Amino acid sequence: MNGVMRPRDFVRESLELHLFFGRIMKEHSIFLEAGFVAKDAAFAIQADMFKSQFAEVLQEAVTLANGVVSEETLNSGESITDKTLRAEQITEELSGITIESVITTEELRLTPNSGINQSKLEGQVTALNQKAIGLTNALVQFKTKILDGMLKCKLFTFNFPLLIIHIRREALLYINKLERLQRHMVVDFVQEAIEEEKFWNRQMAEHAKFISHLLDPTESDLIIKANNLAVQFDRLEQIVQGGEEGTKTLGQITQETIMSTRALRDFKAAGTDGLLACKIKSIIIPLLADHVLREANHYLRILNRSKRDLQLY
Repeated sequence: MNGVMRPRDFVRESLELHLFFGRIMKEHSIFLEAGFVAKDAAFAIQADMFKSQFAEVLQEAVTLANGVVSEETLNSGESITDKTLRAEQITEELSGITIESVITTEELRLTPNSGINQSKLEGQVTALNQKAIGLTNALVQFKTKILDGMLKCKLFTFNFPLLIIHIRREALLYINKLERLQRHMVVDFVQEAIEEEKFWNRQMAEHAKFISHLLDPTESDLIIKANNLAVQFDRLEQIVQGGEEGTKTLGQITQETIMSTRALRDFKAAGTDGLLACKIKSIIIPLLADHVLREANHYLRILNRSKRDLQLY
């Protein structure tokens, strides 16, 4: 640990976290809802309730974030992209699930840190963090219930069991980061860089695997590219976990990971464009494509920050 976080950093980091993860949790709920069959309408209703509750968290974060969050975060494409609004609109048309796109429209108008007194927001942000912790814990329990039902062959959904494990893992990370912020703890950046790479390399590998398995079998070129990217990230995960011999420094590993993540990001961006234009055959809902693109953008921001910090270290 490296001391206690300043109030302005607490406010900014909390709101940046909600802009990313609050939207991610809302969309997890949408993907869960879209995957249930008619017999499990009660599960779909519960998922829709989570969607609405996370929309409230995201709306509050957007309202508080104007003039507070960093320009770097706003420009990173991790909370919204130039494709998000269209992906929401098409997904709503295809699924019949109501998506509060007005939040996205408002978020597109956010301005970066303007020097306002952020400490005045500390109480509101603390309350929002606590609300999100409770809500995300409930979502973790819901995801666990779904996974248990699937593994016991008592529940069918069009989502893979690994996808449920994957999105539950992200929810647990959101909770962990919020609880750290609530304690105003500043994390050692070297250790944080290692932990982030361990986590997101696995997530990126699984993204590539999901894409491969959700593409139509005729999309052979895209499937090959997705599989090759999965292999790259499986290898990077092993390196960071210490499972591969070598003398690479953390800085060298981070640089290699940046290159691989850029390649995956570009693949996801092209794929999202292809899906929105109805030029790719798959069972990938458009918002899922934009969702995983934003996660790659988020990881790239983390990696680039780590690269800068390690150079200063």
